[in-house]
Amino acid sequence: MGKSLSLLKDGTHGSYENVQQGAWLLSAKNIINNRVVITSNDRKISESDFKKIHDKFQLRKGDVLLTIVGTIGRSAILKEANKLTFQRSVAYLRPDENILTSSNFLFSLSKSSNFQNQLKKRTVISAQPGIYLSDIDKLNITIPELKEEQDKIASIIITIDGILSLQQRKLEQLKQLKKAMLQQIFVSKNSKQPVLRFENFDSDWRQHSLEDISAKTYSGLTGKSKDDFGHGKARYITYLNVHNNEVAVSDGVEQIEVDSKQNKVLKGDLLFTISSEVPSEVALNSVWSSEAGTDTYLNSFCFGIRPKSNYVNSFFLTYYLRSPQMRKLIYPLAQGISRFNISKRSILALKINTPVLPEQISIYKVLMHIDNLITHQQNKLTQLTTLKKYLLQKLFI
Repeated sequence: MGKSLSLLKDGTHGSYENVQQGAWLLSAKNIINNRVVITSNDRKISESDFKKIHDKFQLRKGDVLLTIVGTIGRSAILKEANKLTFQRSVAYLRPDENILTSSNFLFSLSKSSNFQNQLKKRTVISAQPGIYLSDIDKLNITIPELKEEQDKIASIIITIDGILSLQQRKLEQLKQLKKAMLQQIFVSKNSKQPVLRFENFDSDWRQHSLEDISAKTYSGLTGKSKDDFGHGKARYITYLNVHNNEVAVSDGVEQIEVDSKQNKVLKGDLLFTISSEVPSEVALNSVWSSEAGTDTYLNSFCFGIRPKSNYVNSFFLTYYLRSPQMRKLIYPLAQGISRFNISKRSILALKINTPVLPEQISIYKVLMHIDNLITHQQNKLTQLTTLKKYLLQKLFI
């Protein structure tokens, strides 16, 4: 590796005082998603300290940055070299122009599975994982002799990275849209009308306890041992399915034998977790959306509510109970030290506000549409990530 570089050096090992005006002193944490990310919270050092660091060498636009302490192997191409430097957690790699055509190829090479695997093997595990510059110098790399081939390979990987970045931004924007909708489309604690409202709806939301609008409550599986799981013609909804999804997914189930003593889960039932490692995650809820057919039960660490359909729409309710306003009311009810629990009684006593049924349906439909868009964009991101991994395996030896 070292023979292909004109510069291989790590960032400063020194200690410096922070200043308000000066040069940025960055670290490995600033190398994010193939870019150098600087925020107002990052450190600055004095101009005199900066000049001492770079007395004998200067960073250049196009230098490849590689994280070598902590999370090993993240990389980026330096786009702007003015008044910034790095701590020792970042290495500087500058391609030898007689061997490597560009920083783009070197950057693409740093993403390959061969390069990353060699870094992993040479990483020293101590208080913080790290890799020595001397070990980076010894990495075995294979470079096409034809510079045209290097350029083509780099162009493909850089293009894929650009598409991935765009896809990640699309996904993040949709998640932010959903977060904003959840904050504004439901009423706050002391309000009877939300900030954001659909046309033709103007009546006050009415308050109920969760128990008032529940036709039935039931517990999860009981009387089971480990030998009862993994086989049978029935199924049960897993804890993670409830924990992770506002609308439980049909493939988040596992096999179990049919048992007439267990409570069946029906379409529209609300499901709640009753235990978690952190209080902010107790009583996370989900709604079961599958039609009746195979006998379906609930795992033993959750319980279910069957809402009265003439009062409330279950899909509206699952989004409402996951809104920031409701989560702030729920998680203080958790009790415990190393693991936190919440009683069914506490959940049923929760006061909720609901609009008329047609407005409930409008609300859940728009939120579900955003969720479908998020899923679609996440799937596209996964496919692109898989494609990039395949190309990195095939284009580099």
